[in-house]
Amino acid sequence: MTTSNSRDFELDVGEIIEEAYERCGLEVRTGYDARTARRSLNLMFAEWANRGLNLWTVNQELVTLTSGTAAITVSDDVVDILEVIVRRSSTDYDITRISRGEYGTIANKTTTGRPSQYFFDRQITPIINLWPVPENSTDQILYYYVRRIQDADTLVNTTDLPFRFYPCMVAGLSYYLAMKRAPERLQMLKVVYEEEFQRASDEDEGRTPLKLQPSIQYLRV
Repeated sequence: MTTSNSRDFELDVGEIIEEAYERCGLEVRTGYDARTARRSLNLMFAEWANRGLNLWTVNQELVTLTSGTAAITVSDDVVDILEVIVRRSSTDYDITRISRGEYGTIANKTTTGRPSQYFFDRQITPIINLWPVPENSTDQILYYYVRRIQDADTLVNTTDLPFRFYPCMVAGLSYYLAMKRAPERLQMLKVVYEEEFQRASDEDEGRTPLKLQPSIQYLRV
């Protein structure tokens, strides 16, 4: 038996939208149909960021600290921080994430030393606030973060997702479109979407050797 010996199957944004409409029993007929579907796809990616860790979006950054500066501005595509390490003289030290309330109760925020705690202020431009305030300009912090999934823009582009998330992506977009265009299929498509997301999410996390599990503080506001 001859096989294709091909492993490069890709769906561009236009094909994802077409498949999702077909699952709703509909067709893409106008430019507006494509625009509203693309908008729903991007909203779904934002929802995924709120659902938690997707390992393909985890990156790391190494920053050299500045003596007397506690606030570190990070990129606006950072959704959340998973882990922060202080590196001093080739030795790494874990530091603890604290909540906004805990950070607010620190009486003296100007105390200097090797940072042992941080508060991640999730503003439009996110900031990592360190405590104690760095005491030198030679220490570094290494942080692991979840980045924002890239937008689905033009119809001919592919998406910023690994192959194993394709079924989940199409199922999710079908559900989002059903809310607007096919309410009679809404419940069925919701069930399929949740099953596909759970399956993809379990596969994404189940076999990783990385130590990237948020602590209890990760769940605090």
